[in-house]
Amino acid sequence: MKDADTLVGQWVRPGIRALAAYHVPDATGFVKLDAMENPYHWPPELVDAWLAQLRDVELNRYPDPRSPQLIETLRRVAGIPADQSVILGNGSDELIQVIIMALAAPGRVVMSVEPSFVMYRMIAGYADMAYVGVPLGEDFALDVDGFIRAMQEHQPAVVFLAYPNNPTGNRFPREDVEAVIQAAPGLVVVDEAYAPFADDSFLKDLGRYPNLVVMRTVSKQGLAGLRLGYLSGPAEWLSEFDKLRLPYNINVLTQASATFALEHHQVLEDQARAIRHDRGVLLDALAALPGLKVYPSEANFILFRVPQGQGNRVFQGLKDAGVLIKNLSPQGGVLADCLRVTVGRPEENARFMEALAGVLGSG
Repeated sequence: MKDADTLVGQWVRPGIRALAAYHVPDATGFVKLDAMENPYHWPPELVDAWLAQLRDVELNRYPDPRSPQLIETLRRVAGIPADQSVILGNGSDELIQVIIMALAAPGRVVMSVEPSFVMYRMIAGYADMAYVGVPLGEDFALDVDGFIRAMQEHQPAVVFLAYPNNPTGNRFPREDVEAVIQAAPGLVVVDEAYAPFADDSFLKDLGRYPNLVVMRTVSKQGLAGLRLGYLSGPAEWLSEFDKLRLPYNINVLTQASATFALEHHQVLEDQARAIRHDRGVLLDALAALPGLKVYPSEANFILFRVPQGQGNRVFQGLKDAGVLIKNLSPQGGVLADCLRVTVGRPEENARFMEALAGVLGSG
């Protein structure tokens, strides 16, 4: 009988074997500022009301695959146009997977900017589709003319544009994104994962363009543990995507908890407002440190560049000091010596700044 390695080599696609699994570092004991999470908990009285509601959830029954109450609450709170459809995903990652699976065919292309959210490239690989990342320009600006030329050359089935972009934090000019939508031969997915911290949205533009859908997640609003994403857009697109969505992908606890949280959305909005304020404080503090280049952000994180060749050293120095952020320097290229810090609570931000000043001073 063949051994397991031989069987894997015979049957698992070469493209899958060439991939690396997505790695999440252990954050135990650290000031955790690496994953763009909302650092705030709910007030105790809201936790008590949530737990009381969960007592009535029937864990012995399958969830309603349509999630009607949750979708209606999302429509109302997010302001989704009434004539646009909505489907839910187990996080936005599942929605990216569903979209790419629906459009996958030999020779077809997935396109985005580079750098951007890593899952666009990874899931394209899972589906055996080619991925084209169009490099961003100086200070991570969208080269709209270059992007349109690349679309004309590669004819992508789907374009993903994060708005604001991850990991850079900047929001591309609206008119540039509109130009991409108008010129795209296929679908354009505007990924608004960081909408609570940004100054613009394409939700209100749904219906203006036949090839536009908008994807969001509740993760950055303080509900990352629920794993809930939602996609809004024309029924013609979403009815096809819904065929690939697993029927019970949103469990009963997520449906009940997300509906409850969104019914109390003012708490989440107040937290987002505090994060936006603290982002400004942190941006100013970082800009005051010598040797750093700090990039503007409309997300809940900040990208900054340390002196040449110091990225890995600074990251490790922060880690040794008990502060965990994201090290993007190993990706090289335009992200060489770049680090990304999530905006935390004021005391966490102060701890980070103290540690960073110490590490920079020791270099």
